This record gives sequence, C-alpha cells and structure tokens, in this order.
Amino acid sequence: MSQTLLSILAFVPLVLAGVLLIGFRWPAKYAMPLVFVLTALIGLLAWDMTLNRVIASTLQGLILTAAILWIIFGAILLLNTLKHSGGIAAIRRGFSNISPDRRVQALIVAWLFGCFIEGASGFGTPAAVAAPLMVALGFPALAAVVMGMMVQSTPVSFGAVGTPIIVGVGGGLDQTGIGAQLAAVGSNWDVFFHLIFSRVAIIHAICGILMPLIMLCILTRYFGRNKSWSEGLAMAPFAVFTGLAFVIPYAAAGIFLGPEFPSMIGALVGLAIVVPAAKAGFLLPKDTWDFAPASEWPADWMGKIEMKIEDVAGKTPISVPMAWAPYLLLAAFLVISRVFPDVKGLLMAVSFGWKDILGETGVSGTLEPLFLPGGILCMVVLVTFFLHRMKASELGAALSESSKTLLGAGFVLIFTIPMVRILINSGVNGSDLVSMPVAMAQLVANSVGDIYPFFAPAVGALGAFIAGSNTVSNLMLSQFQFNTAGLLGLSGALMVALQSVGAAAGNMIAIHNVVAASATVGLLGREGITLRKTMLPTLYYLILAGSIGLIGFYVMGISDPLAGIAG
Repeated sequence: MSQTLLSILAFVPLVLAGVLLIGFRWPAKYAMPLVFVLTALIGLLAWDMTLNRVIASTLQGLILTAAILWIIFGAILLLNTLKHSGGIAAIRRGFSNISPDRRVQALIVAWLFGCFIEGASGFGTPAAVAAPLMVALGFPALAAVVMGMMVQSTPVSFGAVGTPIIVGVGGGLDQTGIGAQLAAVGSNWDVFFHLIFSRVAIIHAICGILMPLIMLCILTRYFGRNKSWSEGLAMAPFAVFTGLAFVIPYAAAGIFLGPEFPSMIGALVGLAIVVPAAKAGFLLPKDTWDFAPASEWPADWMGKIEMKIEDVAGKTPISVPMAWAPYLLLAAFLVISRVFPDVKGLLMAVSFGWKDILGETGVSGTLEPLFLPGGILCMVVLVTFFLHRMKASELGAALSESSKTLLGAGFVLIFTIPMVRILINSGVNGSDLVSMPVAMAQLVANSVGDIYPFFAPAVGALGAFIAGSNTVSNLMLSQFQFNTAGLLGLSGALMVALQSVGAAAGNMIAIHNVVAASATVGLLGREGITLRKTMLPTLYYLILAGSIGLIGFYVMGISDPLAGIAG
C-alpha cells in the first residue's frame, strides 16, 4: 500500500467520528466504541502493529481514563458540595451584584476565571470547573459546556504552569541535535526555546483579543430567546476590553517571564481590571441580557444536574466571600502543587502505574491521585465541609450525586482514550511506518507545498483533536513541524510556535474533552451538538493563526539562527 493511501487510511477513524457525532448526531456512547474497533483494526491490518501493542495501548488508555474520571469526579463533587452547603446560592447573589447580565457573567466566569484555572491546572480542568459553576448560576447546561470548551484556546499553550511548552515542545524536539546545530552557528538551546514560546504568546495574544466577543456572539445566537448575533455584538466594546485586559499581561509574561505563568498572570490582571469595570458599568450597553425562562428551553439544552434555588432553601445564608473561598483555595492549591517542588514531590509520591505494559517499550501509564486536579479538588471539598459547617448527611448526598453522574462519562471515555493511544503508539510496528498522526501531518504538508505555514496550526489542532491534549500534540508533531520548516527554508521556531497555537485551538473540538465537560453537567449523549458550535471559533483561530504565519514568514521575513539549514 502506498504511503498516500496509508495516510488517507489514518484519517478514517477521525472522519468516522466526525460523521457519526456531527453529521448523524449519534451520542458518543454509540459512536466511540465503533471508532475504537475500526482504529484497532487499522492498527493491526494496515499498520502492522502487534496484537500485544494494541492491547497494551488500550490498557494505557484505560489508566489515562481513570485519571480523567478522577478530575471529573472532583469537579462535580465540589459543585455538589457547594450546592448542599448553600454556597451556590451565595455565588449567584454575588454575580447579581457585579452584573445581572449573562454576557458579563460568561466573560468573568468562563473566560477569565477559566483562563486562570487553565493556567494553574490545564488538562481540561477549566471546562470541568467552569461549566458546572455556570449551570449553578442559571446557564443552560449546553451553553455552559460550549462556553467552557471555548476557554480551551488562548490560555492552553501555557496551561498547567507551562506544561504544553516545557514538556510538549521541549520533549517533542530533538534538543541534542538542535543544540548541536545552534552551537555551530554561535547560538544555544535557551535562546531558540525563548524564540518559540515568545512567538506562541504573541500569536495567541493577537488571536485571543476577539475570543471573548466570539464567545458572547455564540451565546446570544444559539442560546438567546431572539437567536441574535447582534445581541452579542452589542457587547463588543466591553468584550474587546476584556480580551485586551487578558492578552496584554499574558503576552508580556510570555515574552519576559517564560512559559510558566502567562495564563495565570493574564487572568489575574484581567479579573482585577474587568470586575470593577463591570460593576461601574464601563463600556456596557444599557440593556441587560438574559436567557428565556427555563421552562422555554429546548430539552437538549438541559443536563441531568440542576442547581435550583429550592436546593438550598432554609439554610443559614453564607457570605459571598465565604462561598467563593473554595474556588480561591482550589486555585491556590493548584498553583502551590505545581510551583513548589517539595509539595509536588510529596503529592506525586502516591502513585500507581504500569511501566512497559505487557512488555511493550514506551507504553506506560501512571495514576497520581493526590497530584491530579481531582485530588486537589477533593482536598478542597474536605476543607469546604468544615469551612461551611456542613452536616455529614449533606456531604454524603453530594458524594452520591457525583458518583451517579460519573458513571455515564466512564463508558464513553473507556473507548475514546484507548483509541487515541492506539493512534499515538502506532509508530512501533512491523513495517517501519511512522505513526498514524505523523502520517496524517505528512499528507497535509506534501499536499500544500510553500503555503504549508497556513496549515501548520491545523496540523497541531489535528493532533489535539486526536489526543485531547496540547501537550501530546506537541510531543507528537513538534519535530515534524521543525523538519518541515527546514525543508522549506523557513524559521523552525516560528513553525513550532504555530504548531503549539494550533494544538491549543484544537482542544475546543477534542472529543474526550467535550465528553469530560459534558459529564460535569449531566449532558452526556449530546457531544455532537457541542462540537458543531465550537467548530466556528476553532476555524477562526486556525485561519487567523495560519494567516499570521504566512505574514510572518513571507512578508515580515521572521527568521531564527537555524532558518534554512534545519531539517
């Protein structure tokens, strides 16, 4: 079989997933088992993978599934704990004091608070935390998931304290080989690496200015009673102001401080600027926008988790600062656990794993329950129990409700993530073929020639769509992007930056991220609806980032020490 046919065949599982989820509107619980079986067959029959490696990849995927379900459980448990403590009712009151306008609430909760959680934790946590909080504030479950997924864009490259750059790009590139080339031209790895992440910050900052406005337009068009784009556009001055309040400190941190803190610093500065501005009515339109009454919502907007006012009726009111304290503790605990090596080491000491599963080299899985955001979330729940003076029966009810919600997500993810691992691990086979994701990327590169930089972000997004992770996309594809730049005589640093930006945008349509976010609000089975709505902002991001790449290469002539000699 020719390399072109193999590359096309590698696309088939993704095309099938898209057709079933988006075209035929199948629930993921039916679509993903079929996609998993097809992927395994392609791996065995076309890629010449051993049955042992396919099974090992599946087991590795199940270990990763357990880690993701642990995060989902922690996010749901915190929300349900706050529901039973009365914290949710207080948070609602607090937002009415900032602004009763749902558009303002979406910018503050989904965008700015979500960006901070992404910077601190990453790995899909923002959607898992922000979506249920928005449901608690009175948003339709589907709207909350769509808003939460759109946060998976600008802050993602610097999420989890810079993991996608430090681990993804740093681990995905051949540092030894590139370092030797740099030394030969009088440069070094640190300079080259700085070029990459500073360009990531600049490209994201340009694309991110309009993301808050796009979020609001999608909110009002698809979830407003008037189905109006203009009601979102009416917030353009405030939305662009919110975008600038985030991206300016974000870009500055990315250029001058490094990859660890841009998203967190951007979000904190943004919150400090935007919340007082919203309270003062700065740049806000005179009208207040809200959803239609819940009784008029279509059935497919509704999740199985509801936060009704009656749920907390009769409880002693909690102050707004006390109600927000668990989320502030969550942010603090996440940062402490990621920044301080001693704390990180202590939490990671509790670890369950399987190295070289079934003897397959490089196929390993690890579960670190205390270090994962799920463990941090459960710690915050325990503190909240005492902080909010809850009864044991209330915490028990929260545990019971959270466990029931988790069961639906588990079924879908036990097929989705093993499918991903088979794709990624297919590079070890009996026919000496590159892995399926790299084969897909090569097909794109070979098809478009010199205009490849326009498609470089889409290749990164493809990797994230497959893996549900910017970090994994960067690990898989950074070296490929660098080599492609070398063949075209272009800057490898800028091409790898476009890879990272595209991989961040791809998180908006990553199937298992959608499943995970949907699970937190009881919305499983409607993943295709979410994907159709997040496709538009993903296309915006990839088209703009690709255009920036073309301008950077061919108009501005951006270069680096290895431009024209790498490959």
